[in-house]
Amino acid sequence: MDASSTFQDSLPVTSDALIAQLRAAGVPFTCYEHIPLMTVGDAKLVQGPVVPDAPGHVHIKNFYLRDRRKRNWLVVLEQDRAVDLKALGSAIGAPGLSFGSPERLLEHLGVRPGAVSPLAMVTGVHRGVRLVMDAALREAVVVHVHPLVNDRTLGMAPGDLVAVLEGWGAEVDWIAL
Repeated sequence: MDASSTFQDSLPVTSDALIAQLRAAGVPFTCYEHIPLMTVGDAKLVQGPVVPDAPGHVHIKNFYLRDRRKRNWLVVLEQDRAVDLKALGSAIGAPGLSFGSPERLLEHLGVRPGAVSPLAMVTGVHRGVRLVMDAALREAVVVHVHPLVNDRTLGMAPGDLVAVLEGWGAEVDWIAL
């Protein structure tokens, strides 16, 4: 199975259910449908033609990581930000960071590779995943995030995204990278 909406019914929370939840809560967002995106390089193919790439619009990359103590982390960064896992681990108090397996990703965040997103905290909050976000994202006008699948992107104001996350019980740890 891939990370597209074709297989969303196999996820703990479907993309359709998440979008309905956001609409019911009155959260403003714009939804864009596009080809499945697995990498930042793939995402850049739709930025502009399908998903806006205007000033103030920030596109992100997301890392599901585990540390030496078996703690699970979701790290959200601007898509072009370089990151050194050892330095990141030191900065957030997570020694020995490494990428989590696809099986653990599904278990702890309820998504498949290619669909990792801060919105996966809808599942992650119940699995003890710790959320770290690049402080620069707070300055964006719009942040573009996947709604649990990789063939859709939601454009949301950072404050609205954080309000949704906190509404689910997620604590956002902001870090300047």
